[in-house]
Amino acid sequence: MGKIIETIEIKKTYTMGSEKVHALQSISIEINRGEYVSFMGPSGSGKSTLMNIIGCLDSPTDGTYILNNKDVSDMTDNELAEIRNKEIGFVFQTFNLLPRASCLENVALPLIYAGYNKPDREDKAFLALKSVGLEDRIRHKPNELSGGQRQRVAIARALVNDPSIILADEPTGNLDSKTSLGIMELFHELHQKGNTIIMVTHEDDIAHYSHRIVRLRDGLVESDEMNPHPTSNKFQTVSE
Repeated sequence: MGKIIETIEIKKTYTMGSEKVHALQSISIEINRGEYVSFMGPSGSGKSTLMNIIGCLDSPTDGTYILNNKDVSDMTDNELAEIRNKEIGFVFQTFNLLPRASCLENVALPLIYAGYNKPDREDKAFLALKSVGLEDRIRHKPNELSGGQRQRVAIARALVNDPSIILADEPTGNLDSKTSLGIMELFHELHQKGNTIIMVTHEDDIAHYSHRIVRLRDGLVESDEMNPHPTSNKFQTVSE
C-alpha cells in the first residue's frame, strides 16, 4: 500500500514564560495508506500535539515529517494551509459547523478554498452527504439536527475533498453511547472503502474500533501494536 505518513524524530517544545514544555520528545512512526490507527494517552501525553502536526495545523520544533511523499516539516503557513485543504479531512469533537449555513453549505465550504464553482461544489457536497446517509437533510441548519447527525455532516465535510487522510479528534466525545456506535460504524465503513483514518481518543472502547493503537506517554511512543480483533457493530441496528 505504501507509506502515507512518516515522522522522523519529531519534537515539539513550547515556551511558557521562562519554562520550556517538551510536548513531543522524539516521535518516529510510519502509517501506511489505508490504515485505521488510534492515538491514545492520558492528558498531556502529546497525542493532540502529534495530531496537530500530522494535520499540518502546527510544525515540529525539530525532526522531519513526510506526508504523501512531501516534506512538510518546514513549510510556510500558506503552504501548510494548501496541504491541509488538499490532503486532510478533519472531524472534531465539537463538530465546528457554521450555525447559519445549511448542511449542504457547511459540507461545500472546503471546496470554495479549492476553487470549485458553485454547481460542482453543490454536486460534490450532496454526494458526500449521501455517503453518510443525510441526503434528506441538505437544507437543514445544524440546530435542526441531532448530535449524531451533526457529526455526520462534519464527516461529510471531511470527505468532500477526497482527502488522503481523515483525522478524527475525539469524534464521539460529545455523543451518547448509542449515537457513538452509529458514528463508529460509519468510520468502519469509510475504512472498508479504503480511507486512511487516524483517530485521537482517550476511550479504550472507541480505540478498539481501529486496527492499530499507538499509545503515547510524556511525549514518547509507549507502545504501538496491531489490534487483532477490531470492534465492529455492523450486526447491530443503530438509530439516532
